Amino acid sequence: MKMALFSKNQKESEENIVSPIKSLPEIIEQLSKSKDFKQSMAINEQTGTSFQVSFISTLIDDKIIQKDLMPYLLYGKFQNLTDLKFLIPSRDCYITSDPAEIEEKIMIGCIMIKLDPNDMTVALLPATAEVGREVSPSEVEFTVGGPKESFVESIEKNLNLIRKRLPIKELVIDEVMVGTLTKTRVAIIYIDGLTNTEDVKTMTQRIKDINFDQIQDSAYIEEMIADNKNSPFPQLLNSERPLKVISSLVEGKVAVVVDGSPFAIMGPSSVMSFFVSAEDYLMNWAVASSIRILRIIGVIASVFATPMYVAILTYHPEIIPKDLMASLISSRKHVPFPPFVEAMFLEITIELLREAGARLPTKVGQTIGIVGGIVLGTASVEASLTSNVLLILVAIAALASFTTPVYKISTTIRLVRFPFLLFAQLWGFLGIAFTVCILLTHLIQLKSLGRPYLEPVYPPRLNDLKDSFIRFPFLRETLRPGYLHSQKPVRFQTKKENQKKDIDE
Repeated sequence: MKMALFSKNQKESEENIVSPIKSLPEIIEQLSKSKDFKQSMAINEQTGTSFQVSFISTLIDDKIIQKDLMPYLLYGKFQNLTDLKFLIPSRDCYITSDPAEIEEKIMIGCIMIKLDPNDMTVALLPATAEVGREVSPSEVEFTVGGPKESFVESIEKNLNLIRKRLPIKELVIDEVMVGTLTKTRVAIIYIDGLTNTEDVKTMTQRIKDINFDQIQDSAYIEEMIADNKNSPFPQLLNSERPLKVISSLVEGKVAVVVDGSPFAIMGPSSVMSFFVSAEDYLMNWAVASSIRILRIIGVIASVFATPMYVAILTYHPEIIPKDLMASLISSRKHVPFPPFVEAMFLEITIELLREAGARLPTKVGQTIGIVGGIVLGTASVEASLTSNVLLILVAIAALASFTTPVYKISTTIRLVRFPFLLFAQLWGFLGIAFTVCILLTHLIQLKSLGRPYLEPVYPPRLNDLKDSFIRFPFLRETLRPGYLHSQKPVRFQTKKENQKKDIDE
């Protein structure tokens, strides 16, 4: 009964916030409460026709009104609203009497022209002000080589960056509105005839089913449409680089661009896609494969370094070589805490430094990170709160966690490390093995838009291994990823060239 009462009150509250649209006079009355809503009367000098101009001043561009609209409205010949379509050189001129459409157009920066006070039919002319930053170099996914441009907060500019790099008629952009209050534009992008239709339907349906009052960033949608909303692992890939989005579209994935967000999301995604950098495809395949393997080793070291230290010193000291045992004993002889408390102290300190550096201004954050790490590390060793061996291990683990190209997976790795530490303290190597089993079970069950998340490891697909742990040469990657079930699995046909000997041979 309480739950039903809560739902009823919640529904009434939402109806009070967003009132149903009834008529144009009610819309004008509601908008008139705001100081930035302007209304004025004007007369056409050619025909003597009087008309009313209404708009929200904070949404429109004054230059468009003064140069592109008002000269035609004041000095051009028109008798009715239909004449405005042929008179004003605007790409869009909407003539409607639908109150819902009128409110929608005014709220995105259109000017309303009304001739007859008693007629509810109006003309809506776009004059939206473009406010926002221009296309700039990528800041999060930085690369040494390759294109530098990144997405911005304008959906129009982001779609232009995608269209410019993928100029094909098969590129489909479907747009929906999400958010009962924010009315955020969300673009669903895919290649018709290539992308699996089930993936497109799943992505579109999940986005349309979102019932939330505000959508401020693509991260909102990413969380709401995830297969497992309680998993710490990101199930959709996000990127601020147009090049990465286009590569995903060509593979057969679905991309989503949200107005106001400089990050696009792509799916379905596998866990290996979070360890792939755009720069891997801008260098020799052998070098790129070596760096990719180094990243994976770094992630493993980041997760297991401190738990192995705790497990060995607590339960398995016999596996330590005698020469190394002497160094460990000398480094820990004045430390009053067990290895678990010592490790937790340093791990939490590193996390605090990382958060402080991320939240402070750039120059101050860099100083805090460097100076704080050096001062606290040295002071903790000299105060016998931690051993210098563990300090080195924690520093290596922190550095290794930054090798991942996608920031969201690095935060997941930081979180996963703590359960390993806890179970290493409880059961030693058995506790680490138990945590590994739990983690693998979770990853095997995890899906991205209904596709296996642990692919190509499980289920095993040999063809997809060509671009997972290592990257094969481009000419060897003739097929698209198998788990995407693309309508066109073959990327290109290989041609056997006639090998001719050089002249000097």
